Amino acid sequence: MKIPSLAGPFVALAAAATAGGAPPAARPPNIIMILADDLGYGDLGVLGQKNFETPRLDRMAAEGIVFQRHYSGAAVCAPSRATMLTGQHTGHVWQRGNHRPNGPGDMAFRRDPEDITVARRLKDAGYHTAMIGKSALSVQGQDATLANDKGFDHFFGYITHAAAHRYFPRRLYRNGQAVDFPGNQENRGTDFSGDLFLRETLDYLDGRARERKPFFLHVALQQPHADLVAPAGLRDPLLGRFDEKPYAGGGYTAQTHPKATYAAMVQSVDQSVGRILDKLAELGLDENTVVLFSSDNGSHREGGYHFDMHGSNGSLRGGKRDLYEGGIRVPLIARWPGHIPPGRRTDHVAALWDFAPTALDLAGLPPVSGMDGLSYAPILAGRDGAQKEHDFLYWEGYEPPAPKWAVLSGKWKGIQFDARSTPPGPFELYDLEADPHETRNVADAHPDVVERLKKTAAAAHSPTEFFSMAPR
Repeated sequence: MKIPSLAGPFVALAAAATAGGAPPAARPPNIIMILADDLGYGDLGVLGQKNFETPRLDRMAAEGIVFQRHYSGAAVCAPSRATMLTGQHTGHVWQRGNHRPNGPGDMAFRRDPEDITVARRLKDAGYHTAMIGKSALSVQGQDATLANDKGFDHFFGYITHAAAHRYFPRRLYRNGQAVDFPGNQENRGTDFSGDLFLRETLDYLDGRARERKPFFLHVALQQPHADLVAPAGLRDPLLGRFDEKPYAGGGYTAQTHPKATYAAMVQSVDQSVGRILDKLAELGLDENTVVLFSSDNGSHREGGYHFDMHGSNGSLRGGKRDLYEGGIRVPLIARWPGHIPPGRRTDHVAALWDFAPTALDLAGLPPVSGMDGLSYAPILAGRDGAQKEHDFLYWEGYEPPAPKWAVLSGKWKGIQFDARSTPPGPFELYDLEADPHETRNVADAHPDVVERLKKTAAAAHSPTEFFSMAPR
């Protein structure tokens, strides 16, 4: 079924010019969203990292704006990325977990007109669209054309999350066609996926520079998700800098130097961002391209690494799979020379599901009903007084041992554990103004706030055939 056209000012003005009308306005900006995988709030120098350097991301921050209170869409990757692409939080988005909680089967985006992505909306408005790296559209499925069907004109990368745990792929896909790498054996080989994705990105930008059409590019990097693997040129200079405890292996590949390798993986992200920014400048695309950088959730405790080793989540409590701040507060940096005033920081509370409405706003398109996100384009332009604020942010989590949810409203953060038990499990309430590290549960002292947040959560949750917070 073909979805209705969402053509915006770019398409309408171009059509008018073709028909002999007034000349079109300046074309809307190109939009690039670069998303790291499991990179924590404290993994960047600009946000406090002291053990290793991230010079290009720090420079990007100095040339743009840093969101100091930006949140992921979820505490694990699949639902978090789904919120980014749809503008819906995990109480509404279809893909709410890395797995179905009630049995085997893939968790994937459905065909249009369901689960409409921001790529589809921008494509219908005249943008060329691309995704390179780890597809957010399917966890275990083998549909090599799904990305193209969901609005991406160009796709190159992994089509499943499971395969993206490894950095030396035997096979990737480009627009539905298999691309094999015979020298690779998943955890070792000749073709490192981070290098492949960077090369594809630079080639894509070369191609777009020859076109007049604006583009939306989503670069979905794997680093620093476990396996712990990094190019020797980045890792070797870090050997001996840290006290190391070798990891013998298990679900992930054995690693002799987890700390050095993790640091090198973050540095590989940093270098990739730098290469992309340099390419934009080289092609003369710099001043008409908004570049955003973020992460899908907080840093992890996997593959021999623990987020405490480098303070990867800063001083925040918890990490990946937690609904504490360390699991869901992540970096967001935005850069657009000549448009975003440089050297700024903001405490505006934003979330990954704000990206889709922001991209539409930047493209000159109207808001879309059904999105939970709010455009932060006014903040980017330095018009803070025009910025709308969220009444609340809401997250659901279905990772073991039991479903849970969290609500952030003003200074209050509530987390309901064992949400489907009868009665529910413990409820924790934190005053983030007085206790940003979530060390003092004050639920007993504020029963009125607890009840208000529970009502907010109940209203924010819409059950699906696979995901529900209703008592069992």
